[in-house]
Amino acid sequence: MTATPQTMTAIGIKEPGGPEALAPESRPVPQPGPGEVLVRVAAAGVNRPDVMQRKGLYPPPPGASDIPGLEIAGQVVAVGEGATRYRVGDRICGLVSGGGYAEYCPVHESNALPIPDGVSMVEAAAIPETFFTVWTNVFERGRLKSGETFMVHGGTSGIGTTAIMLAKAFGATVIATAGSDEKCEACRKLGADVAINYKTQDFVAECKAATGKKGVDVILDMVGGDYIAKNYEAAAVEGRIVQIAFQSSSKTQIDFMRLMLKRLTHTGSTLRSRSPAEKAAIADQLVEKVWPLVTSGQVRPVIHKTFPLAEAAQAHALMETSQHIGKIVLTVE
Repeated sequence: MTATPQTMTAIGIKEPGGPEALAPESRPVPQPGPGEVLVRVAAAGVNRPDVMQRKGLYPPPPGASDIPGLEIAGQVVAVGEGATRYRVGDRICGLVSGGGYAEYCPVHESNALPIPDGVSMVEAAAIPETFFTVWTNVFERGRLKSGETFMVHGGTSGIGTTAIMLAKAFGATVIATAGSDEKCEACRKLGADVAINYKTQDFVAECKAATGKKGVDVILDMVGGDYIAKNYEAAAVEGRIVQIAFQSSSKTQIDFMRLMLKRLTHTGSTLRSRSPAEKAAIADQLVEKVWPLVTSGQVRPVIHKTFPLAEAAQAHALMETSQHIGKIVLTVE
């Protein structure tokens, strides 16, 4: 194992703005704190929150790195005080509050997961942010059970593709919305029973038709805006709607009568600002419930395209076109 250098290349945000605001710069290599391990990053996932941070709309939580990037995969090169779970040389992927777009990144050992045999670094880097998010929101907050109907908006996003695969693997009937016939076909290939082109079809009507007018038990929404009222219409009695983002708007006018009459639950959460202990509880659930599916190959992240770390701006430009199906990942030489 070669010695860790003093400096590294990382992607900084020159000032809030478009993809061109991202640029490689030299930074000191961080040191692992108590309970942390330092990872030589092989790959880092690109996510919508990174885009929001670059625009100046989603600042890192107090104490987190200002370098964007919420998920990494690589090898442990140093171990902080009190960290005992991993050793130097171990292959891990992990959820971080920032700092992923870099050659080295610390992660709390309890928020890291061992990379299963047969899973590449690129695939592993595409797992933490989406799998943590889907598990805690769909299965913990949304309480999705086998035999229920589940709908995810944006079925070909990183979150969407993960949600389709996991909901299907745990026995749900899956409905997905997407913005083109090509994307709808991709959703069906991943396991969606019904795929709705929201540009040409009314997803409320299609949900009612697909469920014999019963409606959907659990809805995962990252759109907001006028989708909130539509979700209330599409939901079944005792349905659960879980909000994880607002690509449209976080504000809307809504008649809550539907929520009362159907006894709906509308909940939501963010992940980045949660404590390492809270994230660790999700990680433990993933290892127990989901890792066997990843190891067996039944569930694998969908990789749309990879970019070298230095081309983070191009990766963000692609994400903003919404043309991708699955995850965009940065690779570190």
